[in-house]
Amino acid sequence: MWAQRLVAPQRLERTDVPAPREAALTPGEVLVEVAAGGICGSDLPFFRGGVSPDAGPAVHEFGTPGFPMHEIAGTVLASRHPDIQAGDDVVGWAPRFDGLAERVVCDGDGLYAHDRRLAARTAVMLQPLACVLYAMEQVRPVEGRSVAVIGQGPIGLLFSHVAKTAGAAHVLGVDRVDRSGVAATFRVDESVRASSDLWAASLPVEGRPDLVIEAVGHQTATLTHAVEAVAFRGEIFYFGVPDELTYPLPMRLFLRKNLTLRSGVTLERRRVLARAEHYLREHPGLAEQYVTHVFPVAEAQSAYEHAISPRSGQIKVVVTAA
Repeated sequence: MWAQRLVAPQRLERTDVPAPREAALTPGEVLVEVAAGGICGSDLPFFRGGVSPDAGPAVHEFGTPGFPMHEIAGTVLASRHPDIQAGDDVVGWAPRFDGLAERVVCDGDGLYAHDRRLAARTAVMLQPLACVLYAMEQVRPVEGRSVAVIGQGPIGLLFSHVAKTAGAAHVLGVDRVDRSGVAATFRVDESVRASSDLWAASLPVEGRPDLVIEAVGHQTATLTHAVEAVAFRGEIFYFGVPDELTYPLPMRLFLRKNLTLRSGVTLERRRVLARAEHYLREHPGLAEQYVTHVFPVAEAQSAYEHAISPRSGQIKVVVTAA
């Protein structure tokens, strides 16, 4: 089968490798023929040549075929999961980040059989949307509250949309890239083009956001900026993926402001994937606006180069098998 693999930092190369065998599937596993994959911000440090500090070598071995991609949509070729059948069109997680390949073995609990009318290049967005919906279930109800989202990339824009749809009184998005052109589509009331530290420093004592969502990750500074920005007795949800095992926290300020900090990975994945499909059905405009760049797998190198260089007009970058 074909697969793309990293041969050097920021350099992908096509390779041919043996396909996973149906007979080798263990209970709960599913063999998927990949039709499309979304490039996530958590894939990009690996593309640049980095290694996660808390991941084992079996997951993040440099040069592994199909690495690094975990958001996938495709067709089930074989299944040992009781709720997924051969022939189903599914979306979800490639748990070993090896989804940039013709076929991949997945945990069936991380897959959902979606409506076949949804093209794979669109269905793949259900995975990040599911993550956002699950995260928003963990925070206090946002109805009537003010929400700020640090980072207005593919994940941050989804957070903005979901927060406003859930009844947030005011949604503010902060990003270094100009996102004003899509603010209305993603229900952002106020779009701020600035670094998060300058934005946080500019806020008056009154009128600070009740909830700050950190949707950048991969460095330690923005968590501090979220603590500085949020209102007294406010709440922070740290969604961004940490690239360090230990993060500094301005604990005295955190204490004096009586804050709540939440974080966590997405659990109950099949349930929230189903919820994401329902949400997308209620908001079809998201499907039309979210995926902005689609590349065939032969141009995967260009796809990742686009993804690591955010710009106005670019949101989600997807790679398709055809």
